[in-house]
Amino acid sequence: MTHDYKRNGTTTLFAALNVLDGQVIGQCQQRHTHAEWLKFLKKIDRETPKDKTLHLIADNYATHKHPVVQEWLAKHPRFVMHFTPTSASWLNMVERFFRDITTERLRRGVFTSVPELITAIDQYIAHHNTDPKPFIWTKSARDILQKVIRANSRLSSKQNAALH
Repeated sequence: MTHDYKRNGTTTLFAALNVLDGQVIGQCQQRHTHAEWLKFLKKIDRETPKDKTLHLIADNYATHKHPVVQEWLAKHPRFVMHFTPTSASWLNMVERFFRDITTERLRRGVFTSVPELITAIDQYIAHHNTDPKPFIWTKSARDILQKVIRANSRLSSKQNAALH
């Protein structure tokens, strides 16, 4: 940031990413409370086919587990929540999307108001969705699982050696 940088406000971007085709559902909110999270879940519900089961991966933020949210989710069983462990990496595709919107649209942008920032985010998502790209794993699931098993084995042997 330069010495004359002026912050004109912030927004919270909620984003749901379809890992099969790369489409994004996005919504900007003033805050990140259970009420805003619930609004976003309702938007996802409206904008996705009703016959699809939706697996959502979220961090362990208390907002995502609020009793009001849990009550809504209980009434909408097609939403299956998966929570990442604390300090765990998110799904790579999600991280890539946030990196891309930051570097391609937000980092060098000049926004004189929050509505202007939200418009830029909405336009980026709309443009992204004209030709979305799914994340393609370069390794097979078997290769990844074998690497995890080897890592766990080495970690266990080091821990056992440290105990003796």
